[in-house]
Amino acid sequence: MNRIEIEVMTPGSALESFSRTWNQLESGESTVPRLAFGSMKELFSAITQKRLEMIRFVAAHGEMNTRQLSQHLERNYKNVYQDVKALVELGLLDKSEAGALSAPFDEIVIHAPVRDAA
Repeated sequence: MNRIEIEVMTPGSALESFSRTWNQLESGESTVPRLAFGSMKELFSAITQKRLEMIRFVAAHGEMNTRQLSQHLERNYKNVYQDVKALVELGLLDKSEAGALSAPFDEIVIHAPVRDAA
């Protein structure tokens, strides 16, 4: 199963995670793709419920363009276009040169602590 992990972490934790991933890659180990956000607010601003619904829809229904997606979801094209653009930039959707959207991951795992680390 192809998955991505999304985490909320402090800058220090993000640096440690980057260093660990770098070392794993240099030694030939495989790694899980990751996205990191500095706060819950940043996470939920970037990955909204509507954006998650879009990812799930594309994953379930296969390739389609942005206009088709907006029609299927019965949402305004301009809003869907902006959401697709953001998701492509985050790597949570792929967009071919012809404009076909696809979901590169089968699973999204979100780690969001409810308490600060002691």
